Amino acid sequence: MSVSVTMTPARLQAGRRGAARDPGIAGDTVSPRDLASRAERVAVVAAEHAAAVDADSRFPAEAIAAARSERLLGAMLPREFGGESAPISDIVDICYVLGRACASTAMIFAMHQTTVACLERHGVGSPWHRDLLRRMGAEQLLLASSTTEGERGGDVRNSRAPVESRDGRIALTRAASVISYAETADGIVTTARRSAGAAGSDQVLVVFLKDDYTLERRVGWDALGMRGTCSAGFNLVADGAAEQVLPVSYDEIHARTMMPVAHLLWSGAWAGIAAAAVDRARAFVRKATHRSEGKLPPGAAHLTRANASLQRLRSLVAAASQRFEQAADDAVVLESVDFQTGMNLCKVNASELAVATVMSAMQACGLAGYRNDGDFSVGRHLRDILSSPIMINNDRILANLAMASLLGGAPASLRD
Repeated sequence: MSVSVTMTPARLQAGRRGAARDPGIAGDTVSPRDLASRAERVAVVAAEHAAAVDADSRFPAEAIAAARSERLLGAMLPREFGGESAPISDIVDICYVLGRACASTAMIFAMHQTTVACLERHGVGSPWHRDLLRRMGAEQLLLASSTTEGERGGDVRNSRAPVESRDGRIALTRAASVISYAETADGIVTTARRSAGAAGSDQVLVVFLKDDYTLERRVGWDALGMRGTCSAGFNLVADGAAEQVLPVSYDEIHARTMMPVAHLLWSGAWAGIAAAAVDRARAFVRKATHRSEGKLPPGAAHLTRANASLQRLRSLVAAASQRFEQAADDAVVLESVDFQTGMNLCKVNASELAVATVMSAMQACGLAGYRNDGDFSVGRHLRDILSSPIMINNDRILANLAMASLLGGAPASLRD
């Protein structure tokens, strides 16, 4: 038996302006409150099936169907393409709400929305991609992402497989070490070498729809946590039109959109998982205190620690989201060392805080949290959150940032 998800207060931040609207009609302004209420309805469905999704390592079909019904898959799209022009902070909030209910659902939503951001921010100059954006708004397509291959693992800034071009057509054969929810997606957005003669770092981003490719499973997905993401490895064999390649190079897409958006949305999902664990710890401490006629249980101090680290985590993610929104259209800022470092460290710090929060929540619950059965189990939350430091490994990120750290210095004052 599990505790039902507590949805209020659900959001990372509140108070942004906007008028309520019918979610099925494009052209008006959507309110954050409207998006939040729709996300909470999806979260109720996700929570109902979360245990089965985890136990069976299966795609959270019910929750994604609910997200599609609520038109959340296209919420970030501009209104001209059938979306709602939702800002990144609202999408981060949705990831948070879903993370409190089902980690796999939240992560799938986050990965999908990252691809949406890449397409709508960098594909509008291409007629083919504009048509795709309209389809995404109308049909609420679910897109997967493939950025890792072979033995390179999380080195997303290098590709081995090249795009092969001939007579206006392209082909790609890619040994993808991971493609989350590939078999249930409506399309895959993948990195690739620009051509057979290009360097591994000379990459493009390509969209293939379901009819364009075949998948041959190379390795399954029997993982400790995030089991519903179905992140198996595949040989991806794809064929399409040359215009399916996005019109800008991947280095620009990665710096301005892919990396910062992915890190923000993942962090929102992790904060939601952590919040759910704290909810369970709080319920346990309350019940134990009531049973002992007002005497706090031994683990109560860990609840204090969990609350404090969750507060820091929420503040970190909210501030980073605001920073991205302020710089979203400024290429100079987005590509600056300071901004890139900040967004990478947001991921590192958020993942470490999330793990610490869930660990403190488990310690607050003691054996009741350690057990897999019972109302106060935190086992699934801990298994899910342990993916966060290794999803683009923190050590890799910090190693890549080491050179940038050598170039800078400590600010002269606290106000600099």
